Amino acid sequence: MSKQPSPTRAPRSRAAASTEAAKPAGLNEGNVRAVERALALLRAFREEDEPLGLAEISRRVGLNMTTALRLLQTLESHAFIQRLPNGGYLLGPTVLQLGDIFRRSLRLDNHVPPALERLRQESDESATFFVREHEQRRCVFRLDSPQIVRDYARIGEVQPVRRGAHGHALTAFEGPEPPPALPVVTRGERHPELAAIAAPVLGPSGQVVGSIGISVPLYRFTPEVEMLCRRLVLREALQLTRELGGDTARLEAAAAPNLPAR
Repeated sequence: MSKQPSPTRAPRSRAAASTEAAKPAGLNEGNVRAVERALALLRAFREEDEPLGLAEISRRVGLNMTTALRLLQTLESHAFIQRLPNGGYLLGPTVLQLGDIFRRSLRLDNHVPPALERLRQESDESATFFVREHEQRRCVFRLDSPQIVRDYARIGEVQPVRRGAHGHALTAFEGPEPPPALPVVTRGERHPELAAIAAPVLGPSGQVVGSIGISVPLYRFTPEVEMLCRRLVLREALQLTRELGGDTARLEAAAAPNLPAR
């Protein structure tokens, strides 16, 4: 009896092979789903919460209580979750430790220069970042416009904190009065031939860590240029606030009505 040839296997496509090779060892959809659910459990806790019961946590994340309990037990074993004697749950000390590591690792120079580069490229104008020092403000990052006629400023330069768009942005949330519409726009306030647009950047505890903005010679500051710069500055202030761990809600609430806050 003649031996029949064994069936040949169709060759795998390059796309399938590369996708399989790119997948980390041991990673599958079930593992990814479990991680996503565990992160959802951590994000279910809110600042104003008392200890949460299992039923409430399950309701907030849309999981059945058996699955939620299993994930909570795993998180508790790593101190991401703390279970109280009465059965309530709180965030655990590992979350605080990670938050402290995040805050200590924050470096403005990792985040601000790329934001200024985007502003300069898209506006063709000078972009600057100021921080407050008591009743002064200091330029700590700066990218000059590629155009010949431009605002001239130096890194390290100090100016009064109550003047100019950057000054108003740095003090936007001081006092009981509502903040100005953001971003702040000034014309000729610091220099008679310059306009400026600036917005505050918030840090993890809600404090103003600096202001980001654009300066434009007044003769180029047409309504079209103003609208473009306002949109760009607000966008970068929101993005920097997110990158630095801040809450953008206050910036979004103060955004000018005709500007998208996202």
